[in-house]
Amino acid sequence: QVQLLESGGGSVEAGGSLTLSCVASEYPYSRNYMGYVGWFRQVPGKEREGVAIISTDSGRTNYADSVKGRFTISHDHGRITVYLQMNNLKPEDTAMYYCATALSSNGSLEPAKYSLWGQGTQVTVSS
Repeated sequence: QVQLLESGGGSVEAGGSLTLSCVASEYPYSRNYMGYVGWFRQVPGKEREGVAIISTDSGRTNYADSVKGRFTISHDHGRITVYLQMNNLKPEDTAMYYCATALSSNGSLEPAKYSLWGQGTQVTVSS
């Protein structure tokens, strides 16, 4: 069973930065393919929302409007790891952040298109 493990969360002040990591225990799909990997976030009482997606095949990315210009998603194929660099953090970025992968999502930010999920890492941004 492939597992995804997120790390890098924490508490920062507004304007600060954090880098989240998502490491897979093995390649989720055949032929050493990581698939489409995304970062999602959720606050209590609200639906989970997509933040950033990367195609680990083409490198194509997709971002939610709320994080464009501030967050950058990247991946390291050899380390089976996807990163989320978060700059200029705002209090509204406070949430539990999850990574997830899909064999084929076409870069969609819709959480329902992703089948393998990690346990999450908490990000708290104070004003």
